Amino acid sequence: MKILITGITGLFGSYLAKEFSEIGEIYGLARVTSSKRLTENFNFPVIWRLGDLAEVDSLEEALQGIDLVIHAAGMVSFDSRDERKLYQVNIIGTANLVNAMLLTGVQKLIYISSVAAIGRSQELFILDENYKWTESPLNTVYSNSKYYGELEAWRGEQEGLDLLVVNPSILLGKISDDRSSTDIYHYVLEENKYYPSGNINYIDVRDAARITRMLFNGALWGERFILNAESIAYQKFFQLMAEAFDKKSPSTLVNPITLKMAVFFNQIFRKLGWSKSPLNKKTAMISQQKTIFNNSKVNDVLNFEYRSLKETFRWAK
Repeated sequence: MKILITGITGLFGSYLAKEFSEIGEIYGLARVTSSKRLTENFNFPVIWRLGDLAEVDSLEEALQGIDLVIHAAGMVSFDSRDERKLYQVNIIGTANLVNAMLLTGVQKLIYISSVAAIGRSQELFILDENYKWTESPLNTVYSNSKYYGELEAWRGEQEGLDLLVVNPSILLGKISDDRSSTDIYHYVLEENKYYPSGNINYIDVRDAARITRMLFNGALWGERFILNAESIAYQKFFQLMAEAFDKKSPSTLVNPITLKMAVFFNQIFRKLGWSKSPLNKKTAMISQQKTIFNNSKVNDVLNFEYRSLKETFRWAK
Protein backbone atom coordinates (compact mmCIF):
# COMPACT_ATOMS: atom_id res chain seq x y z
CA MET A 1 0.00 0.00 0.00
CA LYS A 2 1.26 3.48 -0.93
CA ILE A 3 0.33 6.13 1.64
CA LEU A 4 0.69 9.85 0.96
CA ILE A 5 0.80 12.06 4.07
CA THR A 6 0.31 15.80 3.80
CA GLY A 7 1.76 17.61 6.80
CA ILE A 8 4.29 14.81 7.37
CA THR A 9 6.84 17.45 8.39
CA GLY A 10 4.53 18.63 11.20
CA LEU A 11 3.92 17.18 14.65
CA PHE A 12 0.99 14.84 14.11
CA GLY A 13 1.96 14.02 10.53
CA SER A 14 5.39 12.78 11.61
CA TYR A 15 3.91 10.44 14.24
CA LEU A 16 1.26 9.22 11.81
CA ALA A 17 4.08 8.36 9.40
CA LYS A 18 5.72 6.19 12.07
CA GLU A 19 2.45 4.34 12.72
CA PHE A 20 1.43 3.82 9.12
CA SER A 21 4.94 2.79 8.02
CA GLU A 22 4.04 -0.61 9.51
CA ILE A 23 1.34 -1.16 6.91
CA GLY A 24 2.64 0.54 3.77
CA GLU A 25 5.17 2.68 1.91
CA ILE A 26 5.21 6.26 3.16
CA TYR A 27 5.14 9.11 0.68
CA GLY A 28 5.50 12.65 1.98
CA LEU A 29 4.06 15.74 0.36
CA ALA A 30 6.40 18.69 0.82
CA ARG A 31 7.25 22.05 -0.64
CA VAL A 32 10.80 22.89 -1.65
CA THR A 33 11.07 25.10 1.44
CA SER A 34 9.64 22.55 3.92
CA SER A 35 11.77 21.71 6.95
CA LYS A 36 12.14 17.93 7.28
CA ARG A 37 13.68 18.00 10.76
CA LEU A 38 10.98 15.84 12.38
CA THR A 39 11.43 13.13 9.74
CA GLU A 40 15.23 12.90 9.87
CA ASN A 41 15.42 10.07 12.41
CA PHE A 42 12.81 7.77 10.87
CA ASN A 43 13.91 4.12 10.64
CA PHE A 44 12.09 3.77 7.33
CA PRO A 45 12.37 5.63 4.03
CA VAL A 46 10.07 8.48 3.03
CA ILE A 47 9.49 8.89 -0.68
CA TRP A 48 9.13 12.63 -1.20
CA ARG A 49 6.77 14.20 -3.66
CA LEU A 50 6.83 17.91 -4.30
CA GLY A 51 3.49 19.62 -4.07
CA ASP A 52 1.55 22.49 -2.59
CA LEU A 53 -2.02 22.50 -1.31
CA ALA A 54 -2.51 25.77 -3.17
CA GLU A 55 -1.72 24.13 -6.54
CA VAL A 56 -4.12 21.44 -7.77
CA ASP A 57 -1.81 20.43 -10.63
CA SER A 58 1.03 19.63 -8.23
CA LEU A 59 -1.38 17.62 -6.07
CA GLU A 60 -2.54 15.58 -9.05
CA GLU A 61 1.09 14.69 -9.82
CA ALA A 62 1.81 13.80 -6.19
CA LEU A 63 -1.23 11.49 -6.05
CA GLN A 64 -0.11 9.25 -8.91
CA GLY A 65 -0.12 5.60 -7.78
CA ILE A 66 -1.27 6.44 -4.23
CA ASP A 67 -3.76 4.18 -2.40
CA LEU A 68 -4.43 6.20 0.76
CA VAL A 69 -4.11 9.88 1.64
CA ILE A 70 -3.73 11.12 5.21
CA HIS A 71 -4.39 14.85 5.19
CA ALA A 72 -2.61 16.14 8.29
CA ALA A 73 -1.38 19.43 6.81
CA GLY A 74 -2.86 22.57 8.23
CA MET A 75 -2.18 25.88 9.88
CA VAL A 76 -2.69 26.48 13.60
CA SER A 77 -3.18 30.04 14.78
CA PHE A 78 -5.59 31.75 17.16
CA ASP A 79 -4.63 35.21 15.93
CA SER A 80 -7.47 36.97 14.08
CA ARG A 81 -4.87 38.61 11.85
CA ASP A 82 -4.18 35.17 10.36
CA GLU A 83 -7.81 34.60 9.33
CA ARG A 84 -7.18 34.88 5.58
CA LYS A 85 -4.17 32.55 5.69
CA LEU A 86 -6.10 30.01 7.79
CA TYR A 87 -8.87 30.14 5.19
CA GLN A 88 -6.42 29.53 2.34
CA VAL A 89 -4.57 26.64 4.01
CA ASN A 90 -7.24 24.82 6.01
CA ILE A 91 -10.27 25.30 3.76
CA ILE A 92 -9.08 25.96 0.21
CA GLY A 93 -6.12 23.61 0.66
CA THR A 94 -8.46 20.78 1.72
CA ALA A 95 -10.84 21.54 -1.14
CA ASN A 96 -7.95 21.39 -3.61
CA LEU A 97 -6.76 18.04 -2.24
CA VAL A 98 -10.26 16.57 -2.38
CA ASN A 99 -10.68 17.76 -5.96
CA ALA A 100 -7.29 16.33 -6.96
CA MET A 101 -8.23 12.97 -5.42
CA LEU A 102 -11.51 12.90 -7.31
CA LEU A 103 -9.73 13.77 -10.54
CA THR A 104 -7.03 11.09 -10.12
CA GLY A 105 -9.28 8.35 -8.74
CA VAL A 106 -7.54 8.02 -5.37
CA GLN A 107 -10.33 6.68 -3.21
CA LYS A 108 -9.37 6.68 0.47
CA LEU A 109 -8.87 9.75 2.68
CA ILE A 110 -8.16 10.10 6.39
CA TYR A 111 -8.82 13.70 7.29
CA ILE A 112 -7.11 15.07 10.40
CA SER A 113 -9.55 17.57 11.81
CA SER A 114 -9.62 18.92 15.38
CA VAL A 115 -11.97 19.16 18.33
CA ALA A 116 -11.95 22.84 17.38
CA ALA A 117 -14.15 21.79 14.43
CA ILE A 118 -16.72 20.35 16.86
CA GLY A 119 -17.25 23.89 18.12
CA ARG A 120 -18.02 25.14 21.61
CA SER A 121 -21.13 26.20 23.46
CA GLN A 122 -21.79 28.55 26.36
CA GLU A 123 -24.68 26.32 27.47
CA LEU A 124 -23.43 22.75 26.87
CA PHE A 125 -20.21 21.52 28.44
CA ILE A 126 -20.10 17.87 27.31
CA LEU A 127 -19.73 17.70 23.53
CA ASP A 128 -19.46 14.69 21.22
CA GLU A 129 -19.35 13.91 17.50
CA ASN A 130 -23.09 14.58 17.17
CA TYR A 131 -22.93 18.14 18.45
CA LYS A 132 -24.17 20.50 15.74
CA TRP A 133 -21.86 23.41 15.04
CA THR A 134 -23.32 26.75 16.07
CA GLU A 135 -21.85 30.23 15.90
CA SER A 136 -20.35 31.09 19.28
CA PRO A 137 -18.04 33.75 20.72
CA LEU A 138 -15.96 30.79 21.93
CA ASN A 139 -15.16 29.68 18.37
CA THR A 140 -11.77 30.98 17.25
CA VAL A 141 -10.65 31.80 13.71
CA TYR A 142 -8.83 28.46 13.83
CA SER A 143 -12.07 26.68 14.83
CA ASN A 144 -13.90 28.22 11.90
CA SER A 145 -11.20 27.20 9.44
CA LYS A 146 -11.13 23.59 10.68
CA TYR A 147 -14.93 23.33 10.66
CA TYR A 148 -15.24 24.52 7.05
CA GLY A 149 -12.18 22.49 6.05
CA GLU A 150 -13.84 19.38 7.44
CA LEU A 151 -16.98 20.20 5.44
CA GLU A 152 -14.83 20.05 2.30
CA ALA A 153 -13.70 16.55 3.29
CA TRP A 154 -17.32 15.45 3.81
CA ARG A 155 -18.17 16.98 0.43
CA GLY A 156 -15.52 14.68 -1.02
CA GLU A 157 -17.25 11.71 0.59
CA GLN A 158 -20.55 12.74 -0.99
CA GLU A 159 -18.77 12.77 -4.35
CA GLY A 160 -17.34 9.26 -3.94
CA LEU A 161 -14.40 9.21 -1.52
CA ASP A 162 -14.04 6.77 1.37
CA LEU A 163 -13.55 9.12 4.31
CA LEU A 164 -12.48 8.70 7.92
CA VAL A 165 -12.33 11.85 10.10
CA VAL A 166 -10.52 12.15 13.42
CA ASN A 167 -10.85 15.15 15.72
CA PRO A 168 -7.88 15.23 18.12
CA SER A 169 -7.79 17.51 21.16
CA ILE A 170 -4.53 19.21 22.19
CA LEU A 171 -1.71 16.94 21.02
CA LEU A 172 1.08 16.49 23.52
CA GLY A 173 4.38 15.80 21.81
CA LYS A 174 7.96 16.36 22.93
CA ILE A 175 9.19 19.81 23.90
CA SER A 176 11.96 19.32 21.33
CA ASP A 177 9.36 18.84 18.58
CA ASP A 178 8.91 22.62 18.84
CA ARG A 179 5.57 22.88 17.08
CA SER A 180 2.50 25.02 17.78
CA SER A 181 0.81 22.16 19.64
CA THR A 182 3.69 21.99 22.13
CA ASP A 183 3.63 25.73 22.92
CA ILE A 184 1.54 24.99 26.01
CA TYR A 185 4.66 23.59 27.71
CA HIS A 186 6.21 27.04 27.67
CA TYR A 187 3.58 28.35 30.07
CA VAL A 188 5.08 26.18 32.80
CA LEU A 189 8.66 26.39 31.54
CA GLU A 190 8.39 30.18 31.88
CA GLU A 191 7.07 29.61 35.44
CA ASN A 192 3.93 31.68 35.06
CA LYS A 193 2.12 32.30 38.32
CA TYR A 194 -1.54 32.00 37.36
CA TYR A 195 -3.79 29.16 36.25
CA PRO A 196 -7.26 29.49 34.67
CA SER A 197 -10.41 27.97 36.15
CA GLY A 198 -11.34 25.78 33.18
CA ASN A 199 -10.41 22.37 31.82
CA ILE A 200 -8.00 21.25 29.14
CA ASN A 201 -8.68 18.35 26.76
CA TYR A 202 -5.52 16.53 25.67
CA ILE A 203 -4.08 13.36 24.15
CA ASP A 204 -0.54 12.01 23.79
CA VAL A 205 0.37 12.38 20.11
CA ARG A 206 1.58 8.75 20.05
CA ASP A 207 -1.82 7.55 21.27
CA ALA A 208 -3.62 9.71 18.71
CA ALA A 209 -1.52 8.23 15.90
CA ARG A 210 -2.03 4.66 17.12
CA ILE A 211 -5.81 5.13 17.40
CA THR A 212 -5.95 6.57 13.89
CA ARG A 213 -4.20 3.49 12.51
CA MET A 214 -6.51 1.18 14.47
CA LEU A 215 -9.57 2.98 13.09
CA PHE A 216 -8.17 2.62 9.58
CA ASN A 217 -7.52 -1.07 10.16
CA GLY A 218 -11.16 -1.38 11.20
CA ALA A 219 -12.26 0.18 7.88
CA LEU A 220 -14.53 2.59 9.73
CA TRP A 221 -15.24 4.70 6.67
CA GLY A 222 -17.89 7.39 6.86
CA GLU A 223 -17.26 7.88 10.59
CA ARG A 224 -15.97 10.71 12.73
CA PHE A 225 -14.11 10.17 16.01
CA ILE A 226 -13.02 12.52 18.79
CA LEU A 227 -9.48 11.61 19.94
CA ASN A 228 -9.16 12.76 23.53
CA ALA A 229 -7.59 11.04 26.54
CA GLU A 230 -9.44 13.11 29.12
CA SER A 231 -10.53 16.54 30.26
CA ILE A 232 -8.65 17.75 33.34
CA ALA A 233 -8.53 21.00 35.33
CA TYR A 234 -5.74 23.33 34.20
CA GLN A 235 -4.53 23.53 37.80
CA LYS A 236 -3.92 19.77 37.95
CA PHE A 237 -2.54 19.67 34.40
CA PHE A 238 0.03 22.38 35.13
CA GLN A 239 0.88 20.86 38.52
CA LEU A 240 1.76 17.50 36.96
CA MET A 241 3.70 19.22 34.20
CA ALA A 242 5.66 21.35 36.66
CA GLU A 243 6.58 18.27 38.70
CA ALA A 244 7.86 16.51 35.59
CA PHE A 245 9.80 19.55 34.37
CA ASP A 246 11.20 20.55 37.78
CA LYS A 247 9.52 23.94 37.61
CA LYS A 248 7.27 25.96 39.90
CA SER A 249 3.62 25.18 39.30
CA PRO A 250 1.17 28.05 38.67
CA SER A 251 -0.33 28.54 42.13
CA THR A 252 -2.86 31.37 41.88
CA LEU A 253 -6.30 31.21 40.31
CA VAL A 254 -6.51 34.01 37.79
CA ASN A 255 -9.22 36.63 38.22
CA PRO A 256 -10.88 38.44 35.27
CA ILE A 257 -8.86 41.65 35.67
CA THR A 258 -5.54 39.82 35.92
CA LEU A 259 -6.48 37.68 32.91
CA LYS A 260 -7.15 40.77 30.80
CA MET A 261 -3.78 42.19 31.81
CA ALA A 262 -2.07 38.87 31.02
CA VAL A 263 -3.64 38.83 27.56
CA PHE A 264 -2.49 42.40 26.92
CA PHE A 265 1.11 41.81 27.98
CA ASN A 266 1.37 38.39 26.30
CA GLN A 267 0.52 39.92 22.94
CA ILE A 268 3.40 42.36 23.40
CA PHE A 269 5.77 39.63 24.58
CA ARG A 270 4.89 37.41 21.59
CA LYS A 271 5.68 40.24 19.17
CA LEU A 272 9.03 40.71 20.89
CA GLY A 273 9.73 36.97 20.81
CA TRP A 274 9.77 36.72 24.61
CA SER A 275 6.81 34.34 24.89
CA LYS A 276 5.40 31.35 23.00
CA SER A 277 2.16 31.24 24.99
CA PRO A 278 -0.94 31.18 22.70
CA LEU A 279 -2.88 33.35 25.20
CA ASN A 280 -5.15 35.95 23.61
CA LYS A 281 -8.69 37.22 24.25
CA LYS A 282 -10.40 34.16 22.74
CA THR A 283 -8.10 31.53 24.22
CA ALA A 284 -8.42 33.26 27.60
CA MET A 285 -12.20 32.92 27.39
CA ILE A 286 -11.90 29.25 26.43
CA SER A 287 -9.46 28.60 29.28
CA GLN A 288 -12.22 29.50 31.76
CA GLN A 289 -14.62 26.91 30.32
CA LYS A 290 -15.07 23.42 31.77
CA THR A 291 -15.76 21.79 28.40
CA ILE A 292 -15.39 18.02 27.99
CA PHE A 293 -14.95 16.46 24.54
CA ASN A 294 -16.55 13.06 25.05
CA ASN A 295 -14.36 10.17 23.84
CA SER A 296 -16.87 7.35 24.44
CA LYS A 297 -17.47 6.66 20.75
CA VAL A 298 -13.86 5.71 20.02
CA ASN A 299 -13.59 3.90 23.36
CA ASP A 300 -16.64 1.78 22.54
CA VAL A 301 -15.05 0.78 19.23
CA LEU A 302 -11.46 0.18 20.36
CA ASN A 303 -11.33 -0.13 24.17
CA PHE A 304 -8.03 1.75 23.96
CA GLU A 305 -5.70 2.17 26.96
CA TYR A 306 -4.28 5.70 27.05
CA ARG A 307 -0.88 6.63 28.41
CA SER A 308 -0.98 8.42 31.76
CA LEU A 309 -0.36 12.16 31.79
CA LYS A 310 2.67 11.67 34.04
CA GLU A 311 4.18 9.25 31.52
CA THR A 312 3.53 11.69 28.68
CA PHE A 313 5.22 14.56 30.52
CA ARG A 314 8.26 12.42 31.42
CA TRP A 315 8.61 11.47 27.75
CA ALA A 316 7.97 15.06 26.57
CA LYS A 317 10.78 16.36 28.78
